[in-house]
Amino acid sequence: MKKFLSVISCLAMCGLFGCSQVSAEKNDKINIVCTVFPAYDWVREITGNPDNLEITYLLENGADMHSYQPTMDDIVKISSCDLFIYIGGESDTWAEDAVKQAKNKNIKSVCLLDTLGDAVKEEEIKEGMQSEETEEDGAEYDEHIWLSLDNAEILCNAITEQIISLDSENIEKYNDNLSGYCTELENLDNEYSESLSEIENKTLIFGDRFPFRYLVDDYGLDYYAVFSGCSAETEASFETITFLADKIDELHADKIFTIEGSDDSIAKAIISGTQDKNQQIVRLNSIQSVTSQQIKDGVTYLSFMKSNLDTLKEALS
Repeated sequence: MKKFLSVISCLAMCGLFGCSQVSAEKNDKINIVCTVFPAYDWVREITGNPDNLEITYLLENGADMHSYQPTMDDIVKISSCDLFIYIGGESDTWAEDAVKQAKNKNIKSVCLLDTLGDAVKEEEIKEGMQSEETEEDGAEYDEHIWLSLDNAEILCNAITEQIISLDSENIEKYNDNLSGYCTELENLDNEYSESLSEIENKTLIFGDRFPFRYLVDDYGLDYYAVFSGCSAETEASFETITFLADKIDELHADKIFTIEGSDDSIAKAIISGTQDKNQQIVRLNSIQSVTSQQIKDGVTYLSFMKSNLDTLKEALS
């Protein structure tokens, strides 16, 4: 509720002052604003970062998309942009209002969840998983759609279509870039399929939230986890910790997974409940909290996905 009210306040202020900053900052460049890193990186790959485009990544300070609150400056950027790309779902409830109240009445937008349609998966509560303290009304969808390489290809095609609608003079270049990038996505998808099909142990134990539903479903993996991917819970019950410790013993697992930014406290509690108490903690990256410094250091969507594959191969083998 606080997040919703904060966004409404920003929109109201933007309307009250007419987003006066916009006219001062507006230039001849095509402005594209993305909420999450995967979309930002896809735009860079599709466009090749030409001089006539300005691409903005809103969560560049590494904020988790589930707790991100757009600032007045963020709302102004969206209000003046030509194309706004966002996830949709519970974490982006503010985005549609930002589009409706944008100063640029010709703004185009891509809601990635809407683009995928029936391919979007509902949040899953697995055996032993910590349930939410409060139940949400209706279905809650897993927003981590970029963790499927198949989804990434579909979404890149949709984004390219909108970019071309803004800059048709460069249609050939954009389509060529898209084709080359989709080939890279398909090659990595094949590498995932071949590598993981050869592994006998296909079950991941997660001492953390589990945002990798799309990835494991793509390659026939199974998992047990403390929380669902979009869960706001931070405290694990004794029953959940005991269940996962017993599951590690049952599967003779020597690795337990966490995600980037975890303090590993829950994973360590699970390890302490196992018979051997010597399991190694390994990390997968959900690509939802990427910083501007990491971007400067050269990370890409594909580099994260390749690193995740290397981690899975080593941990499960």
